[in-house]
Amino acid sequence: MPSFKYSAIGTDGRTVRGSIDASDQGELLEELRKRSLTPLRVEEKGGRRGGGQAKPSAPAAKQPTRAPQPDDGPKGSWLQMDLGGTKPGVRKKEEVVIFTRQLATMIGAGIPMLESLEILREQAASKNFRMLLREVVEDVRTGQDLSTAFGRWEKVFSDVYISMIRAGEASGQLDDILLRLADYMEGTERLKRDIKSAMTYPVVSLLLIFGITGFLMVSIVPKFKEVFASMDIELPGLTKGVLAVSDFCQEQWGVIFIGIIFLAVIIHIYKRTDKGSYQWDWLMLHIPVFGDLFQKVGLSRFSKTFSTMLKSGVPILGALEIVADTSGNRIISDAVLDARENVRQGEGLMGPLSQSAVFPPMVTRMVGIGEKTGSLEVLLEKISEFYDDQVSATVKQLTSLIEPIMIATMGIVVGTICLSVFLPIFELQKQLAAR
Repeated sequence: MPSFKYSAIGTDGRTVRGSIDASDQGELLEELRKRSLTPLRVEEKGGRRGGGQAKPSAPAAKQPTRAPQPDDGPKGSWLQMDLGGTKPGVRKKEEVVIFTRQLATMIGAGIPMLESLEILREQAASKNFRMLLREVVEDVRTGQDLSTAFGRWEKVFSDVYISMIRAGEASGQLDDILLRLADYMEGTERLKRDIKSAMTYPVVSLLLIFGITGFLMVSIVPKFKEVFASMDIELPGLTKGVLAVSDFCQEQWGVIFIGIIFLAVIIHIYKRTDKGSYQWDWLMLHIPVFGDLFQKVGLSRFSKTFSTMLKSGVPILGALEIVADTSGNRIISDAVLDARENVRQGEGLMGPLSQSAVFPPMVTRMVGIGEKTGSLEVLLEKISEFYDDQVSATVKQLTSLIEPIMIATMGIVVGTICLSVFLPIFELQKQLAAR
């Protein structure tokens, strides 16, 4: 009779490992259920992982057919759907956050893993998320790790998510890791909302300025051109300039429209090149007004992700690689990869980070102290909290600063057009008064 090695989640949420003699995988799973264990990994000794064969040469046992469920569809038929940037159609990150927190609560309460996943699948708000969880349940039921089951959905569950789940499985503290992961995701989403609120007002204001200016130039100013021609007076330079711009907008509006689209496409293509993405990220960190905000956001994301993964038990080399991939900025990513290479060679993080202009001395010195004292994750968490507060304060300052700037810009543009229209009228009044 073949022997199987297994790892499973007990009713207390901890990982249990051992071996059982069973005729096949079905008998093994039944024995685990009798012991109130939820299988995570099943491997036949001397055979393949997740084996369902008593002997390598024996034919695979046919799995029992599962009754179709209301949310079931053809497996793989919906996997290529692109809704909200995620493959299986999870529209909101909040749905994943809520699922993570609920799963942590249920495992912490002693509910078996498989039962917890089935309950959460039934109550999922999104149909596509229910379908995703159905696949996860089936993978876990056949003996796969939870991290492996989640790993199939890289567009929904990030590298940070998968690595932390894997660390939780290895340490037997999956419920604590899930709670920490939910806190991390909520903090990340809060940071994104702050950035969106900082960028929304100037973008909308600029669109209004361009829209009003275009309307005046194409619809209003040309009507005054005929009036000025009948006045038989010398037009001021400002009026001539505005009329010339108006004529160009009327005659070449197609060229302007195509030119804007062409420029946007060229910038987009260039940003996707290695050199272009690096230069764009450098520009984002040095652009006036917003560069300081983007730097603080990058530092907050770096320290928050790094701290969360270290506290969850992810090895430092793996954590640094994931932090570099999720940094969102090539300048920060390159500095983190240099630091990872230093750690691989037995050196510290402080050197490469201090050589990058992105990391201020306060951050690099705190990282160096954390390495020496063995409290790196604690100091990184303090750095993250500091920069989260800095981002919130900067967003408020930018909002109060941008509002008068945009009002002044709109006033200057509209005022210039209005002045160019009234100057010839004032000149005509002077000539009539002189007569």
